[in-house]
Amino acid sequence: MKSERPLRAGLCGIGLDAYWSQFAGLKERLEGYVAEVASRLERPGVEVVNLGLVDTPQRSREAGHESRREDIDVLFLYVTTYALSNTVLPLVQRAGVPVVVLNLQPEAAIDYAAFNRMEDRTAMTGHWLAFCSACPVPEIANVLSRAHIPFHQVTGVLDEEETWVEIEGWLAAARLKATLASARMGLMGHYYSGMLDIMTDVTLVSIVFGTHVEIVEVDELSALMAVATEADVARRVADFQTMFEVQPDCSSEELSRAARTSVALDAFVAQHELDLMAYYYKGSGNAANENTMSSIILGTSLLTARHIPVAGEYEVKNALAMKMMDALGAGGSFTEYYAMDFNDDLVLMGHDGPGHIAIAQAKVRPLKVYHGKVGRGLSVEMSVKHGPVTLLSVVEDKDQRFKLLVAEGESVAGEILEIGNTNSRYRFSLGARGFVNAWNAEGPAHHCAVGVGHVAETLRKAAMLMGIGFRQVC
Repeated sequence: MKSERPLRAGLCGIGLDAYWSQFAGLKERLEGYVAEVASRLERPGVEVVNLGLVDTPQRSREAGHESRREDIDVLFLYVTTYALSNTVLPLVQRAGVPVVVLNLQPEAAIDYAAFNRMEDRTAMTGHWLAFCSACPVPEIANVLSRAHIPFHQVTGVLDEEETWVEIEGWLAAARLKATLASARMGLMGHYYSGMLDIMTDVTLVSIVFGTHVEIVEVDELSALMAVATEADVARRVADFQTMFEVQPDCSSEELSRAARTSVALDAFVAQHELDLMAYYYKGSGNAANENTMSSIILGTSLLTARHIPVAGEYEVKNALAMKMMDALGAGGSFTEYYAMDFNDDLVLMGHDGPGHIAIAQAKVRPLKVYHGKVGRGLSVEMSVKHGPVTLLSVVEDKDQRFKLLVAEGESVAGEILEIGNTNSRYRFSLGARGFVNAWNAEGPAHHCAVGVGHVAETLRKAAMLMGIGFRQVC
């Protein structure tokens, strides 16, 4: 897996230069707060560009140019005290990235009694101004709204846990957006004929998400299989035994065939520097390509677990959904409705092809036929870890181009269909009937991505940063 570009988060504190000569120590105090926020934002995978205090229109323009030179992905605008809106607009206009306004007081409230015992009224005013972050936010919001510049807000206390949960959510959402914008998606083969719901405009994918789309050839993958060494194949068979529960009825011939394809897939993905992929190809009439496509499942499952999600049936939108869930550390496995269990009031969901083995324990089973597809071979059967889960669908929307459709539920224990496919039992607060009706009413394609944990709120933030729609049904 290639190393991902770190998120570059711009941070500035805004203030008013007229105050610095009037109130001793105020500027230094506010700079200390900005430094504290910078230290909490920075971590592996996140580089903070600290622009310092922006307190004049001239400094605002300079900071805007600095933001562009530093190639920031998101701007955290920390309102430390009252500031004029003309110290904000030039910066935000030139930065040209999503803006999160931090309206943070240093403490939950001023100690009124201690404040009123201060003998120096100038010192009193200076102390109050350090708590005055809420004052200019309406002014800033007014100007940004009139300039048609989207902005988002976090209001709270500097050291409060609730505040930082909210900030962490925006940081995760910004990382997700940046991940998609720097990603390379490989498209191999063609759509599954007749599935009109999954067909999409890949130009619009690049416009909205920033994702590069690379058309890649099945023939190249088949050629790479032909040059895979026996030693590499043997090592990959050993990997299969470690990563999967390989069932006794899986033949050594089929394991070697799948291992050869997996080795070739790794080389294929590396050559094209792919971060995600969607594929479907029948291979009928070409023995080499049919052999490739009928032995691809284990290799694509390993790639998915290594943060290179692979969606079958050429499902471009679901490859994006899987990548989003993976970027949030939730996994992201290919899934669709399998059946409904009205006795237990739950929905069975799964899919053939790749599974995300990092979020489930997976068995490998041989199949004599791939239902609705050409060939036979090994397949992955798994059930997502029991506990909270989130479903995500990237939906084409007539008004907003795309929207994120989300549902939070729970993966629960119980019997599954032992047919060599990924499948799990999911329970939703709306009940099985209510969930299915609400989900379908949003017009999604029939595939979605499932991940572990509840991450709807971060996905909502990500949709806002990307300027697309968001709908959560439960």
